[in-house]
Amino acid sequence: MALYITRYTPSNSPTFASRAFGYIGLTLYESIVEGYPEYNSMKGQLNGLDSLPAFRDQESLDWVLALNAGQSEIIKKIYLQTSDENKIKIDSLEKVIHDQFSENLDNETVTRSVSYGKAIANAIFEWSKTDGGHRGYLQNFDKSMVHPERPGSWKPPLFAQSFSHHPLHPHWGKNRTFAPANTSLEEPKVIPYDTTPGSPYYKQFEAVYLKDLDLTQPEKEAAIWWGDDPDVSFTPPGHSYYFATIAAEKNNESLIASAALYAKMGMAVADAFIKCWKWKYQFFTERPNTFIPKYIDEEWESFWPDPPFPSFPSGHAIQAAAAATVLEDTYGKDFVFTDKAHENRERDEFRDTDFVIRTFNSFWEAAQETADSRFYGGIHTPLDNEVGLDEGVKIAHNINSLNWKK
Repeated sequence: MALYITRYTPSNSPTFASRAFGYIGLTLYESIVEGYPEYNSMKGQLNGLDSLPAFRDQESLDWVLALNAGQSEIIKKIYLQTSDENKIKIDSLEKVIHDQFSENLDNETVTRSVSYGKAIANAIFEWSKTDGGHRGYLQNFDKSMVHPERPGSWKPPLFAQSFSHHPLHPHWGKNRTFAPANTSLEEPKVIPYDTTPGSPYYKQFEAVYLKDLDLTQPEKEAAIWWGDDPDVSFTPPGHSYYFATIAAEKNNESLIASAALYAKMGMAVADAFIKCWKWKYQFFTERPNTFIPKYIDEEWESFWPDPPFPSFPSGHAIQAAAAATVLEDTYGKDFVFTDKAHENRERDEFRDTDFVIRTFNSFWEAAQETADSRFYGGIHTPLDNEVGLDEGVKIAHNINSLNWKK
């Protein structure tokens, strides 16, 4: 349901969706963690999350009912802008699960369980309002922003995914991270601007240009598979959240272990987007669609259209690496799985390419292809991807390193 609402809510963006999954995943975990003595709450471990509603040990709760009520509440609150029809779908799912798991319980236990789950969701939602991204969909594009004018700075593309020539969420990097250790990561290094053929900077864009000249069909398939445009999909963060479902189902995971996985995944990807957007607007770097036509081939156009924000580092790469690092920490480096996220999508006639289901031997293999897909698409340089992958690992490590178990 979280993926569905993300896909079918207007004015959504990868940035806002990453935040949503962070709070949805955390709520899932916190709504049941007190029922599992070997696990720790994130209260007191995350930036500003100092208190949550108390659980009284002497009172019995049904944790599935608490989780169910909490998820319904947090999805509707985070996605306040979703349609009434979608809110009815959420309520309907909540009722189905509620009726199934309350059938043999006394009314007091049912009421306490539902109340507790909703109280956790409401407390987390109130905390979320202070992070800088609350109702961020109302301010997707800042028309008043003055663009830095310097050699190699980002310019609004002519061949673009978005109607807007203003950059997406330029202030997102100021948002509060979940993990304290992710607040002040050391900034990555960029290559100095230099249009001289053969220079390190020039070679970055030349690599994109040369790859575009010999794109194979499998590379085109990867490029469109990982596009995850918010207008037609559940966004890149949703794709990572979907991977958590694949892993949990394949491993026949317990309720609490599944909840911990979703919380780690959601928060790691959310922090990855915050740091990525901080650096994107700090460095404000150009994309191949401005450099290549000016210095290499004036008629060149990327295989995939540019997104409406600066280039360095790659958002796809950083969030994919964060997701893979969370999953590897839980299930190890070797894990065969099949990604059916875009199964049965209509062929991309404009690019003469089908959506082909992907199978991977590891989570990192999927992360690497996610990053590579933006290189194949002609919208990211190798450095954008390399730094994105490296930083995503660091960010997720700080989430994994929280005190999850006693």
